[in-house]
Amino acid sequence: MQSTLAIALCSLLVLPGLANSDDNLQQHEDFAVGGAFFQQPWVSAPASTTARDGLGPLFKANSCIACHVQHGRGHPPLTATEPFLSTIVKLSIPATTAEQLMVAKTLGVAPEPIYGDHLQPLGNKGLPGEATPRFSYTEVHGQFADGETYTLQQPKLHLDSLNYGAMHPDVQHSVRVAPALFGMGLLESIPAAEILANADPDDKNDDGISGKANQVWDIQQQQIVLGRFSWKANQPSIAQQSADAFRNDIGITNTRFPEQPCTAAQTDCHHLPDGGKPEIPDDLLDKVVFHVNAQRVPPRREVTDPQVLQGERLFKQSGCAACHIPTFPALAAQAHQPYSDLLLHDMGAGLADHRPDFAASGQEWRTPPLWGIGITAKLSGHTRFLHDGRARNLLEAILWHGGEAEPAKQNVLALNKPEREALLRFLNSL
Repeated sequence: MQSTLAIALCSLLVLPGLANSDDNLQQHEDFAVGGAFFQQPWVSAPASTTARDGLGPLFKANSCIACHVQHGRGHPPLTATEPFLSTIVKLSIPATTAEQLMVAKTLGVAPEPIYGDHLQPLGNKGLPGEATPRFSYTEVHGQFADGETYTLQQPKLHLDSLNYGAMHPDVQHSVRVAPALFGMGLLESIPAAEILANADPDDKNDDGISGKANQVWDIQQQQIVLGRFSWKANQPSIAQQSADAFRNDIGITNTRFPEQPCTAAQTDCHHLPDGGKPEIPDDLLDKVVFHVNAQRVPPRREVTDPQVLQGERLFKQSGCAACHIPTFPALAAQAHQPYSDLLLHDMGAGLADHRPDFAASGQEWRTPPLWGIGITAKLSGHTRFLHDGRARNLLEAILWHGGEAEPAKQNVLALNKPEREALLRFLNSL
């Protein structure tokens, strides 16, 4: 099998303004170095591999590629014995005290007191992981207008072996799969004004769609800015999202997040060896960020096929494009379209995680970009979709839509089988 790094190198996107630069060779070198640190595993400190030591002491994975296989999307466990490797569990409690409200201003939430805001199932040097997450499922049944039935899976999270004591009685959980990384640099290049132009938080045009922008803390700028990345648009930039993942997923500190995610209750965690301060220096982190920033969007397929064109019409007629808008003015010259407004929408009780995140409520999610979604099976080896991967295919993902998307879902339920097949054919062409 071709290595992930080799595949990524073939996918290098030279960003706007750099295509004819004399720095092109340096860009490719930075991309390759960033890809190496994205792909290779980190090890426990102290180690002879000083450039890659510092794993943990609490962590979820030992590399970026462990969650973002082939730079694609993660999935929940597909078997009873598979771990939550490419799926994270976010934790918080309602912010009620002045101290908790102050923390929530910059973190987005008030962390669970014993386990923090991010569950780390693994530990090293004899330190036990925090807990072992698993899913159980309840079947949800429904029917299309033409009589064909369907079954969805409603997940329920269980946390086994809480190794540091009971959680807060009001703990809020949110399970989220690792997102696909292609096109991230293009999304970051969109001016904030273009994203905000599509916001209508009070639904002033009375179309039932009230997308709103998340406003989040930017550590580098030390101010509140537009959020555009992650499932609730709770990250302002690729750099901050990457730094957060290094610290919370791998236990690698950096200048944005200089402290290990050890809570006061996890006393042994504070005393284990580290890999330096910080464990990944800015120059290497910047190269990883550049590597992610430069991931090319996979090209579309079968764009002139009559069934694909019919599916595109049905996509728009059903109302899907009200949130999954094809593109932005800044990306108009690009061959590929994101099909997202990057805004938050109320997706109904069925998809709610009941966990606010900055301005996002417990029922709101960012519209995920659809570009590249049709190659998920080939790239990532599965067809699991939505924030927690509950949907086993694209049609199930549509059928979970509620809230602002309820009318669009009802329109899809009214389609006959050939029309549904055309709609899916279009989505799989993206």
